[in-house]
Amino acid sequence: MKRQRRLGAVAAATALTLGLAACAGGASDNQSTSGGSGSLTFRSWSPIEQTTQQMIAAFKQANPDAKIDATIFNYPEYLVDLQTRVASNTMPDMVGLQPGALTQQYRTNLMPLQDCAEKTWGADWQQKFYPIGLEQARMGNPAGDENFYALPLLVQTVNLWANTKIFEEKHAQIPQTWDQLKSTVNQLKGGEYAPFMLPAKDSWLRNVVFLQIANNIEPGLVYKAEDGSDTWTNPKIVEAFDYWGKLFTEGIAQKGAIGLDAYPTGANQFEAGNAAMIPLGAWWIQQSDPTKTGLPPLSEGMSGYQPFLFPTIPGGAAQPQLVGGIDVSLGISKNTKDPDLACKVLTDWIAGAGAQKLVNTFNDLPAVTGLNPEKFTSDKQQQIWTTLTSDWMPQVKYSRYLKTPQMDTALGDALSGIATGELTPQAAAEKVQAEQQKVNG
Repeated sequence: MKRQRRLGAVAAATALTLGLAACAGGASDNQSTSGGSGSLTFRSWSPIEQTTQQMIAAFKQANPDAKIDATIFNYPEYLVDLQTRVASNTMPDMVGLQPGALTQQYRTNLMPLQDCAEKTWGADWQQKFYPIGLEQARMGNPAGDENFYALPLLVQTVNLWANTKIFEEKHAQIPQTWDQLKSTVNQLKGGEYAPFMLPAKDSWLRNVVFLQIANNIEPGLVYKAEDGSDTWTNPKIVEAFDYWGKLFTEGIAQKGAIGLDAYPTGANQFEAGNAAMIPLGAWWIQQSDPTKTGLPPLSEGMSGYQPFLFPTIPGGAAQPQLVGGIDVSLGISKNTKDPDLACKVLTDWIAGAGAQKLVNTFNDLPAVTGLNPEKFTSDKQQQIWTTLTSDWMPQVKYSRYLKTPQMDTALGDALSGIATGELTPQAAAEKVQAEQQKVNG
């Protein structure tokens, strides 16, 4: 199953209920197997239903007396369900969350998790996690509130992917600079594929591509504009909007890019070999899930793919800047009747037996370091996994998210306006800045 669980980028799906008896996994460092009885409810959009079932089954082996009622929704449906349950005082014991706005929306309904983490992993528990995950876990907390109301389950980088078969056939090199990107696109034109497939219909994808560009031109500047210490009309941010526009005006993106969705269309086209490059993220490695059969040739063992970072921009940082963060995190209701069981489940799924089942599917990257799949199907798959988890994730400094949904929407709309020619980069920057002023009051 592809990335249908995220970001509302696909059509609604029927909620899948896993009324599974399950239980607690003691594969984490200091985790005991006592207290592994009782029951709890879990609601989320991620991990996907089949993977969640495997995680529960692994948990059950260590704690056969516990029960977990788990329901996995499509993302938009999940948001409605969660809001409804909170309003009726029936919030699930454990919930999936995204950093920033979603976590903050329910912060007063959530239990701080640092005591659970310390009880399970010890006083130095934060050292287990990739730094960007813990940083984003507290994104949006009120000043002085250092609690963790959610802990990351999966993390990711955003980056680009190359179809290595096409590159090898055309004797092309993966681009490392903007000028190389343009020349490579020109070199690859004329085939029955898009040299650079940009699924620009989706606001989330427009935003993550822009944030890679902006953080190369002036690392970290957009987040200063967001917190009010700078502005979106800073010439360096206007330049980033301009380079986003160049993807269209200089013929880098395919014609009609603004009408192409990432999922399912763009992803399916890329997996079918109809594009040489596409901007997605670390989650693409899930296409090679060794627990599945009948994978497309390019996805088998990742044989046809190579990840690379967004090319550097003239006058910007000398090296590509890594952008990414939390894919999904987990929170516990402060009204749960069994906080000990909820803690055991949460920590097991993050770094225990359940986590191992999750990682075995290459669903995305684990939030904790040193957790690897038990089976690799090719040397290339293992090499790509190592690149993502050992080389890139520890270096991710910049968030793929803005702090509020209003600003995510404003940025996505401005980028759409540039892509269609309705806005100049300067006008786009001014519109985003006007919305930022409203948000910041």
